Amino acid sequence: MIDDFAENGLLAKAIDGFVAREPQRNMASKVSESIKKQRSLVVEAGTGTGKTFAYLVPALRSDKKVILSTGSKNLQEQLFSKDLPIIKKALNYTGKIALLKGRANYLCLERLYHQYAAAGDLDKDLRVDLVRVKNWSIKTKDGDISKCTTVTEENLIWPILTSTNDNCLGSDCEHYSDCYVVKARKRALNADVVVVNHHLFLADVVVKDTGFGELIPKADVMIFDEAHQLPDLACHYFGEQLTSRQLFDLAKEINLAYRTEVKDMSQLQQCADKLQKCTQDLRIVINQQPPKGNLRFLFNQEAVKKEISYLVEALDFCHEVLLLTVGRSTTLDNCFERINQYNTLLKRLQETNVTGFSYWYESSHNYFVFALTPLSVADKFTELLTQRKGSWIFTSATLSVDNQLDYFTKRLGLTNADSLILESPFDYINQTIFCVPRYIPSPNEQGNAEKLANILLPVIEANNGRCFFLCTSYAMMNALAKQFRELTKLPVLVQGETSKVKLLEQFIHTGNALLIATSSFWEGIDVRGDTLSCVIIDKLPFTSPDDPLIKARMEDCQMQGGDAFNDVQLPEAVITLKQGVGRLIRHHNDRGAVIICDNRLVMRPYGATFINSLPPSPRTRDINKVINFLITKS
Repeated sequence: MIDDFAENGLLAKAIDGFVAREPQRNMASKVSESIKKQRSLVVEAGTGTGKTFAYLVPALRSDKKVILSTGSKNLQEQLFSKDLPIIKKALNYTGKIALLKGRANYLCLERLYHQYAAAGDLDKDLRVDLVRVKNWSIKTKDGDISKCTTVTEENLIWPILTSTNDNCLGSDCEHYSDCYVVKARKRALNADVVVVNHHLFLADVVVKDTGFGELIPKADVMIFDEAHQLPDLACHYFGEQLTSRQLFDLAKEINLAYRTEVKDMSQLQQCADKLQKCTQDLRIVINQQPPKGNLRFLFNQEAVKKEISYLVEALDFCHEVLLLTVGRSTTLDNCFERINQYNTLLKRLQETNVTGFSYWYESSHNYFVFALTPLSVADKFTELLTQRKGSWIFTSATLSVDNQLDYFTKRLGLTNADSLILESPFDYINQTIFCVPRYIPSPNEQGNAEKLANILLPVIEANNGRCFFLCTSYAMMNALAKQFRELTKLPVLVQGETSKVKLLEQFIHTGNALLIATSSFWEGIDVRGDTLSCVIIDKLPFTSPDDPLIKARMEDCQMQGGDAFNDVQLPEAVITLKQGVGRLIRHHNDRGAVIICDNRLVMRPYGATFINSLPPSPRTRDINKVINFLITKS
């Protein structure tokens, strides 16, 4: 198999510009061995290793059923549409390959026809979009909403016309035989390689969809790319949530069923209206509290207590009314089951003294989330690997902390897994410079944004823009945007002012922009060449100790005799920083500067852990040396 990666191997013959890389061959060899021995494997493969081909080739060579899971839909599409066809052709692979997305990515015919029958409830723009989707539904073969060219994926019509685990009618649905989700699952069952994403994989593990069981077929080989996301996602999926959207959707569907199916029961409209009003009133009251916090604290607020009691009354009223409709409508039967689920869940969420969980809430002016999240999923993941025999492979460019994989493996219970750390083949010594500037303000100092803008402006202008400024908070992002728009004539692009895709397109097309962004630009962004040659980070990305999830994990760590800072906060921040720094060098011809505006990197003992976890770049504290490097590069 390793011969496939040789200078005269099959990949070199099939792919123009293919370069044999020793780290890639090493990883492919280790993956092949893990598949043959049915072992678990954790691989950190530095940027430029070519990890995608390194796991695809042995996976396809194995002639086993393979599940490929990614952290994002973008990578999922890239694997299915670009990488797999290349490897399939190079290896002359004849197996079937399928793409399987979550149900929110497929048009639901039941919801389309129901909504069409009650189209008058929608505003004018949504009615126009509804007609466009209806016309598209006649032509589409797979119902994948990303292929609808007349309505964008961000359009507000899609949440109305796609199903959720809650509202799917399963085999009771009259459109079951034509269901696009069912068809996608059948293609996956018949395929040899199935491409999914982590959200779908974990949802499938936890929730068995009514009517047709598991969405994802059993396989011999499970490969997780962007695996650094798995521990937090697994905590989310192994926990439980009740959201305002679930309650609003329930009210809407009861109302819709009244107008289209059970028109002789006006009580349906009354109970739906009451549920909608109580949810709305609760949202208004919660919005007067901090945007994120401890659920125990929230439920002890008198105003919130009062609105929760009204919500319980509304759910009980809905239960009484829908009890009278059982058997008359599959939609209402589904709603009846959900009322019972939400009532039970609400009671469980109020029992905030159960150990081993974080009870938290999140809210804004238009939504709220009540959640309980397990502090550890190690036992559950270990059980999963025991139940599903086979080879489990986890890979990412950012799994290690200070060259150790313990933080990742412990969180997923992978203590017996084989492991491998492969350094990036890029020449960081000559391609990059790393700077923690002198005279920068402390992270929380008043007027921080203004001071940083003045210190960094000469670098940004000397580089003619071509810079990402990654922030750890929206407040800093907005403050910096205001400062730079006053100080420079360069284009200043800011996350949130348009979609992420359009913002990235503008950055690349403009060629001299400063892009100021927060969390969603720290990872999954690939800008090669001179368009991006400077990445600035406002401060070390520690999660606030007041964050309810981190706080609960830290308390749990201390109870078990651990060091909350070194065992929880520090490794989380290191992984995040590695992701941010990784935006810069994406190709062996790239060159550029990383600037981190936080003196703690050089003043605190833990700074060494960050430095040791990053690529080995030349370091300086002199901004002028960075400017000289960038000018010379140009």
